[in-house]
Amino acid sequence: MWNVILVHGSDILLCDRDRCERSPRRTGEERTQMNIDDMVMISIDDHVVEPADIFEKYFPKSLMDQAPRLTAHPRNPNVQAWLFQDTVVGSSGLNAVVSWPKSEWGMDPTGYAEMRPGVYDMDMRVRDMDANGTLAATLFATFPGFAGTHLASLPDKKLSLAACKAFNDWVVGEVPNAHPGRFIPLGIIPFFDVDESVKEIARLAAMGCRSISIPETPYGVGEGYPDFKSGYWDPIFKACVDNNIVLSLHIGGGFSLVKRPEGFNIDDMMVLTPLISTIAANDVMLSGVFQKFPDLKFAMSEGGVGWVAPWLDRLERHIVNQSWTGVSFLPKGMTPTDVWRKNFLACYITEPSGLNNRDHLGIDTIAWECDYPHSDSTWPNSPEMLMEELVASECTDEEIDKITFGNAARFFDWDPFAHIPREQATVGALRARATDVDISETSKTEYRRRYELAQP
Repeated sequence: MWNVILVHGSDILLCDRDRCERSPRRTGEERTQMNIDDMVMISIDDHVVEPADIFEKYFPKSLMDQAPRLTAHPRNPNVQAWLFQDTVVGSSGLNAVVSWPKSEWGMDPTGYAEMRPGVYDMDMRVRDMDANGTLAATLFATFPGFAGTHLASLPDKKLSLAACKAFNDWVVGEVPNAHPGRFIPLGIIPFFDVDESVKEIARLAAMGCRSISIPETPYGVGEGYPDFKSGYWDPIFKACVDNNIVLSLHIGGGFSLVKRPEGFNIDDMMVLTPLISTIAANDVMLSGVFQKFPDLKFAMSEGGVGWVAPWLDRLERHIVNQSWTGVSFLPKGMTPTDVWRKNFLACYITEPSGLNNRDHLGIDTIAWECDYPHSDSTWPNSPEMLMEELVASECTDEEIDKITFGNAARFFDWDPFAHIPREQATVGALRARATDVDISETSKTEYRRRYELAQP
């Protein structure tokens, strides 16, 4: 059954679970004619809850007695959490809400039994990606911290280094090889040790890694690390340039920089995440790193795109108006907008107003994300929600291809069709393989019942 949506009062967008069609607003060669089933979708920001056996498989045998292990969560003994270096870290509900009724969402601890299996089981994850029409995705860590920040906060750095490598062996080594063409390999580094980080970047590059996640505002993490201007990160930046690896700056570590009045909670900070990305991008842009490393690349993860245009306006004005300072922080002859378009990629989940500024940002700097399995995710209806906004913003077929997959593939230097031909990589083709996947709303109680039945 079609749902009829009026776009700007003049066009008609027809959407159902399987496709969207519209009466095109443009004329001539620019007319948008893409069917929703023909889209190719890559998410540059998805997350994973590490499987229960990850450290049994990849932690050094000589240190296994000190490896992270699952234990009862102190706040809810009915669910499991990771115990490592005498610190307990569990998964909060918002990290794994996909397919739960919204009445069950929250920050309370949750365990494997209550999660949709695709959250931690990569065979099932690929099936969920098929059901959503998603060809490929990056996977940000949970237990180690999005950028390894939790591991960096623990006292025994030798053990933290071992855990970092173990996670990378799984997420960069095992997962993409087990599912060719479905994951863009993204790892973490032991940024608390620059020398070890450089070694790990070389090791990751040899494994096919395309990106590493680092704290978007290092000075806002834990006790604080040097900022990007300090020179501390230069060996890491050089190693990334030498190995053609993108630095992903995921929101989260910089929340402490935005002071909020007493009584405000996580909901408030989730609304303000674009401010964190603005701070992070501003730190990078003004740090002088592009004078040293003009080919360094940054992906701004989960910060949206709406903040970019006014920020660039301000930067352009600042350079002209404050030229009396004599301060130089960009490559000679390049403006902030030039650098943004060459060295940055921003992504969004759903943001119709941001798309309207795409000509100012540069169409090549915008990518889409799903954010599975977090509370912001649009799974399993991402294609419908995405196409509705693309049509409303009058995107051409060429622009749609760039936003949905082309920009991410180019920026990460990752061939989306190396293993899967395009005709098999579309929303329609992937969903046709997943008609048996249950995408209905399912309670935690029901997931637990199924999980316990499956146990030997």
